[in-house]
Amino acid sequence: VQLQASGGGLVQAGGSLRLSCVASVASGRSFRQYTVAWFRQAPGKEREFVSAIRSSGSSTSYSDAVRGRFTISRENAKNMVTLQMNSLKPEDTAVYYCAADAQLILSSISMARQYDYWGQGTLVTVSS
Repeated sequence: VQLQASGGGLVQAGGSLRLSCVASVASGRSFRQYTVAWFRQAPGKEREFVSAIRSSGSSTSYSDAVRGRFTISRENAKNMVTLQMNSLKPEDTAVYYCAADAQLILSSISMARQYDYWGQGTLVTVSS
């Protein structure tokens, strides 16, 4: 599967952005088979888990840092996962990556090394 992330930009603190991750899936596979997650990496810091959504869309996970402000959703018919980011803070500034995997177990959902497929990243900058 190939992933294309978009939607990043410059926004003031308190503002909102919507990130999208669109997948191109090989013939014979279905996007709904994949768990999709967002990770982010700020300058000088390690990549960290942000949010994930299971194949059916009924199960979602969030890091403590974003819970209550970010919402992840998916539209399997469009091969797309969206991350709605509200009440943005300067500490949300990072490159955001979407990742996907078809064989992820729930306990590994926040582990970057467990994801086989990654998008190219989109930069989010939140000014104070």
